Amino acid sequence: MTVQQGSENSSRRGRRSSTMGGMPLNDMPWWRWRSNVRSALHMLSDPVFHHECWLAGQEGYGDVTDAVYRLVEDTWLDSWSADKYIGTIFRDADEAALVDGAVLRVLRIMHQVGADAPVSAYLEHHGWPEAVRAAREAHVLLAGNDGEDPDTPPRSLDVLRIMTRSA
Repeated sequence: MTVQQGSENSSRRGRRSSTMGGMPLNDMPWWRWRSNVRSALHMLSDPVFHHECWLAGQEGYGDVTDAVYRLVEDTWLDSWSADKYIGTIFRDADEAALVDGAVLRVLRIMHQVGADAPVSAYLEHHGWPEAVRAAREAHVLLAGNDGEDPDTPPRSLDVLRIMTRSA
């Protein structure tokens, strides 16, 4: 029996699998981790969200530190490159490179202001606009590759928990 990679029947090339909340379920082997990374990037990349949710103290969305931990906790992206996860969490080198750029910028700020710093300390940091830009670039690419509109508001942490628990 011959196995053809990238054939018409492959669920990995060009064809989308079923979705949950717009995200492909079976497209990436470690889709739960991808969902957490995407959620974090989405929140970190949205200045309106920063003001309306984080600064306002709206419940259900955590804070900057929560988003950073979602970005790096399971993946260890604070210790090694996203390249390590190409084919499992990230589709290709483009996604991995943009995620690495966002992670490095956000972690640099977190280490300078302190993990327990208030949201305002992050937002007032001189490097924050660049971190937001890098997170936005990564978020737009990952959301687009998953067939989602990158401009929808971030989902609450409860919705993320429901999405990553089911399937």
